[in-house]
Amino acid sequence: MSYASNDEIRGVLIQAGQERVLLPNATVAEVMSRVPVEPLAGMPRWLVGQISWQGWKIPLLSFARFSGLGEEAATVNNKVIVLKALGGDPALPYFALLTASFPQLISVPRDGLLADASEDALPQGVHMRVLLGEQSALLPDLDSIEAELSRTLAVAA
Repeated sequence: MSYASNDEIRGVLIQAGQERVLLPNATVAEVMSRVPVEPLAGMPRWLVGQISWQGWKIPLLSFARFSGLGEEAATVNNKVIVLKALGGDPALPYFALLTASFPQLISVPRDGLLADASEDALPQGVHMRVLLGEQSALLPDLDSIEAELSRTLAVAA
């Protein structure tokens, strides 16, 4: 069966610890490999450091660490996904997520994205768990991630 483009949701699947995370494609600015990471002193472990991108210093965070989903070591093989920040903070127009594998672009029929209400409590930074066919993925709460990132960086400044 063929779906019209407005009947599909375009997304990017990334790996975060042992979980898959579904990002809205519209928020992804760029996917990069082998990016030098500048550590930031005195930051929480989930804030891996910052990267240089398009003339900006972009904070890089580990979604797995932020959400308590496990560890992601910062290695040269990791990928970095630069996201457009939607919170309107002029000091934080972009931020980046670390992932261990290359992101996967997917199209999901709107009626194929089902909420999975099997969990009582969701991890920090997670809006909901969804089912994509037989597999599950997490939808991140990008607003709360941005807000926490802004608070953390403001305290450090």
